[in-house]
Amino acid sequence: MSTGDARQSAATAKTPDRRSSRPRRKAAPLGWLVPAVTVGGLLPVAVLIWDASTGALGANPIQRATLQTGLLTLTLLVASLACTPLRLLTGWTWPARIRKALGLLAFGYGVLHFLIYLFDHGFSLGVMFEDVLNRPFVTVGFTALLLLVPLALTSGRNAVKRLGFQKWTRLHRLVYLSAGLGALHYFWGVKQDIVPPLLYAGVIAVLFALRLVRRGPTRQKASPA
Repeated sequence: MSTGDARQSAATAKTPDRRSSRPRRKAAPLGWLVPAVTVGGLLPVAVLIWDASTGALGANPIQRATLQTGLLTLTLLVASLACTPLRLLTGWTWPARIRKALGLLAFGYGVLHFLIYLFDHGFSLGVMFEDVLNRPFVTVGFTALLLLVPLALTSGRNAVKRLGFQKWTRLHRLVYLSAGLGALHYFWGVKQDIVPPLLYAGVIAVLFALRLVRRGPTRQKASPA
């Protein structure tokens, strides 16, 4: 072996392999959780389409589809609100990971709920605006959906960097107002059994109170600093 070959071999031996020295990224724990929540949240749409195609929605399919999508919107919205208090009370991290998926699913069902309403009225924007202006039941529901639009548009990480965490947090507190208006929309929409909408309103109030109670000591400790 020549002197040059020997030197090259020695240099190669001393140089560490960059590929082997790179730390391997560990798979995120519970990586299946968000996809599972998303798939599970979309299953009611498949069931609704199947029932509509087979005539299983009953004598008034529009009314039933409207009610189902509205309930799914409110339920998913309340579930997303429960993620932060659950994380604060238990110390678990997984609720924060599914909060975004639940919120986007709630927004999707809210849009579908609104589209079914438009379909029932022949997609007439004139009728829609007349209802929004003259029927408080429609007014609060439409406002609740509008409040979710900026939240859905700023749900990504880039929006947090662009707005700043404080502004982003203040903006996303609108979800409580949207949920409250959604519960009021549900309350005014029922004719007899008012217990379910009152339960939704009570849960939303409790979640909001828990959020305030858990944030109170943190603000007091942070003030002197």
